[in-house]
Amino acid sequence: MKRITQLAVPVGIVFIVVMLVVPLPPMVLDLLIALNITGALLILLTAMFVNKPLEFAAFPAVILVMTLFRLALNVSATRLVLLDGYAGKVIDTFGHFVVGGSLIVGMIIFVILLVIQFVVITNGAGRVAEVGARFTLDAMPGKQMAIDADLNSGLIDEEEARRRRAEVHAEADFYGAMDGASKFVKGDAIAAIVITLINLIGGFAVGVAQLGMPMGDAVETYSLLTVGDGLVSQIPALLLSVATGLIVTRSTADEDMGSDILKQIGRRRMPLQVAGGAAIALCLIPGLPKLPFLIAGGLMLVFSARLEKESAEDESLPELAAAAPAPAETPEQLVAEIQVDPLGLELSADMIDLVDASAGGDLLDRVKALRRKVAGDLGIVIPPVRTRDNLELPSATYAIRLFGVEVARGTAPSGTVLAIGDVLASMPGEATKEPVFGLDAKWIPAGLRHQAELSGATVVDRASVITTHLAEVVTQHAARLLGREDVRMLTDVLKGTHPVVVEELTPSQLSLGEVQRVLQGLLDEGIAVRDLARIYEALSLKAQATKEPEALIEAARTALGPAIVAPYAVGGTVHVISFEPLLEQKMLEALRMTEGGAVIALDADLGQHVVTELLRLTTEAENQDLRPVLVCSPQVRAGVRRMVQPTIERLPVLSYSELISTASVRSVGVVSASRSGADQTLAVTA
Repeated sequence: MKRITQLAVPVGIVFIVVMLVVPLPPMVLDLLIALNITGALLILLTAMFVNKPLEFAAFPAVILVMTLFRLALNVSATRLVLLDGYAGKVIDTFGHFVVGGSLIVGMIIFVILLVIQFVVITNGAGRVAEVGARFTLDAMPGKQMAIDADLNSGLIDEEEARRRRAEVHAEADFYGAMDGASKFVKGDAIAAIVITLINLIGGFAVGVAQLGMPMGDAVETYSLLTVGDGLVSQIPALLLSVATGLIVTRSTADEDMGSDILKQIGRRRMPLQVAGGAAIALCLIPGLPKLPFLIAGGLMLVFSARLEKESAEDESLPELAAAAPAPAETPEQLVAEIQVDPLGLELSADMIDLVDASAGGDLLDRVKALRRKVAGDLGIVIPPVRTRDNLELPSATYAIRLFGVEVARGTAPSGTVLAIGDVLASMPGEATKEPVFGLDAKWIPAGLRHQAELSGATVVDRASVITTHLAEVVTQHAARLLGREDVRMLTDVLKGTHPVVVEELTPSQLSLGEVQRVLQGLLDEGIAVRDLARIYEALSLKAQATKEPEALIEAARTALGPAIVAPYAVGGTVHVISFEPLLEQKMLEALRMTEGGAVIALDADLGQHVVTELLRLTTEAENQDLRPVLVCSPQVRAGVRRMVQPTIERLPVLSYSELISTASVRSVGVVSASRSGADQTLAVTA
């Protein structure tokens, strides 16, 4: 069957070409004409029942094949008319019975069909196809960026992204092909006029000059057959023109065209009532027939009354629900209402469209996808994000709350997109800062998206801005979001695959609270805890000697060394800044343990100089497109991080033990200190 399907169209096209040069018997011509009309009707009905144009992606090629088939039939019919004065029963019937044997009536009907096809349908469909192709091509970059944004936010996977990209390309190819196919239909209408004129002149010449027929007989014989041939050709041509118009004007919907039209026209009662009343009012005009308008108006009023009854039944349901007594509030319900949500997103009243699925809002779906993305990146499951409206927020404002306290706020004006870049001075809009990286940006009208992309700016929709901002807040506060119950859940999951590791560690050596402190310490420094088995193994070994949280954290970091160092390796090489051994010894001597962890109590001048030089070395390395890290001994690493982080937050602090498995390490600077009596100097060797 598959083989037959593959050969059907090529064999058919070869047969069409043969028809152009080989005479056909009248009976075969009748069969092919019937097949042509039936095929055109099938194509029209298929175009009406598709939900979106891409479901009939082969339509442009079908138009070309059917046009070529119809022209081949015209050539075959012309040959039979001029040679034999007879071209089959179908053409003869159209020439004598359908138009009543009147040449003038036949010509008028033929001209009317041409005007309908050529002037009305074909011109309109061609214009729509041309504009659709242009707009589809212009919108491709924006659609591609939207797909990339959904992929980056975790809303879709790679396979779905590839499917959507293929659909975007297929849509562009389809409308481009339809723009060309509409030219086939237009050319077919012109060819019909030319062929008919040639047949009229040729038939008259053959009848009078070659066969010696009287002029009246020649006109009656050949001209009526020519008009019949023209009508037979124009009926399927008109059907294909209508199908072309339906395809190019069809928007994507969930149902077929007939269902959409009836639902949308009959959705409102008032238009039906006004139309029915107007039709009945026309009966008051003297001399106008009453019955047709009474029937039409009555049908409209009956249909509107039926809609009114159905709507009344639907509207009665909320009233019944409102009449039902409200359930009594239980203590459990009150407790649930007063509990603080770990993570919340609040929107101003004019931003509700972002969460309204009926209006195309997908913010809730993106927030749900964010939980999956964070779980894959950090190894923890964040609590559900409670999204609600807040009438107290200013217009176009959203707020992110952590345990009931607002930690971040941003704006996302309706009808705009965020353009990021330094080429936006000439574009209208509200200047702002990108909420995550602080880049210069501007909220521009959504209609200028393509123009901004062409100028080199990165354009992001409102939902993506909010989701990205929320993801950054979650990453920064991941340690606070990791609760005791979350640690228990992670431990139970690990126990299913590594029972010995879990049983050895907890509760015999460390409690869940102590494990939680270690995991929070790792998350606080941006380290993922996905490799729980390796972390628990390291903790079980270190817990035999000490239960000091920072010592346990350092043991876990050593076990995760390759994963910690990997993001900072450039071309397989890690660029490091280190301390001179003498300075590091002074730091070790100045190390003090406090309730908040280890701190290095250097004197103010030395501490300030160390931080200043670290900032200078970091900036110089970054200017060379390097990503430096500061390395020191594991004993002082935590204290050094607390000393450096307030000033140079972007500088990671690693220990020597974490670099053991690194392939290549290159020094970009060494900070050294020396003392002479009461005086102190700082030297930097790079």
